[in-house]
Amino acid sequence: MLEVSLLGWGVTIAVIVALLALDLTLGVLRPHVVGFREAAGWSIFYIAVAIVFGVVFANVHGWGFGTEYFAGYIVEKSLSVDNLFVFVIIMSTFAVPERYQQEVLTFGIIIALILRVVFIAVGAALLNLFSFMFLVFGLILLYTAFQLFRHRDEDPSIEDNALVRAGRRFLPVTEDYVEGKMVTRVDGKRMFTPMFLVLLAIGGTDLLFALDSIPAVFGVTSEAYIVFVANAFALLGLRALFFLVKGLLDRLVYLSTGLSVILAFIGVKLVLHWAHKDVSAAVPEVGTPVSLGVIIGILVITTVASLIRSGQDPSLKAHAGSLRASSDREEH
Repeated sequence: MLEVSLLGWGVTIAVIVALLALDLTLGVLRPHVVGFREAAGWSIFYIAVAIVFGVVFANVHGWGFGTEYFAGYIVEKSLSVDNLFVFVIIMSTFAVPERYQQEVLTFGIIIALILRVVFIAVGAALLNLFSFMFLVFGLILLYTAFQLFRHRDEDPSIEDNALVRAGRRFLPVTEDYVEGKMVTRVDGKRMFTPMFLVLLAIGGTDLLFALDSIPAVFGVTSEAYIVFVANAFALLGLRALFFLVKGLLDRLVYLSTGLSVILAFIGVKLVLHWAHKDVSAAVPEVGTPVSLGVIIGILVITTVASLIRSGQDPSLKAHAGSLRASSDREEH
């Protein structure tokens, strides 16, 4: 079992908060249009920080835990790319000016990190108290994988977001973004701007992704510390990654399919782990090195196949995937 001292937790949280503050400074206090060179530089920086942390962590606590960290990080990073699809849809739906997109992304990362810390704490407590939660988490991922595969050629509807629907119905909203503010005054009356609705949409999306990603990462490690750092480092680079790959996202036509396979694989892994512990020790388990190899293999195959297919047919457009069919939403 991994033992991390209070000092270790404190240093880790301090590093993450410092990086988050840096992201906040770049994205909110200095709004500007992000070019390719800047996005590439910051993406490399955040990935390098995550790798350096993983190497140091593995040397201190052993490469067994190090492998779990890298597997968790890759899972969360791949899910984050799908998250970017939805962010692009939200930005387009609300016609967010490019100079304010950094601010939206930074707040989205903060909201996601807070939600995932809560879900990590709850998930770790449930797994420690009830071993059958491995079965529950596994079934959740299998259901999610099945639905995502069924609706892999669709995009989630922003109108499906209950928070956005409520905001549009009950709040007075201005027509423009009013210099990126969330709340302003018009003729002495307090009004909300579209930026507030965008953050509601981002927050609702973050909640749904947290519900999927936390069981997924618990499928490769049961250590709360590793789950936390894997999520944190995967999310911290999301702002720069958005501007780096948003032009490439449309070409990843098989990404939803690949993610559904990864979620199904981790779901089976969790079910086998539960059966090994609670049913019979003869039930085989999937080791972390095998999981890491399978996940990397699926991502490589998915990416290469997507680029080849989109190169053959440039009219093809990738989709984020949805857990519900569009016809179901219309009937609802």
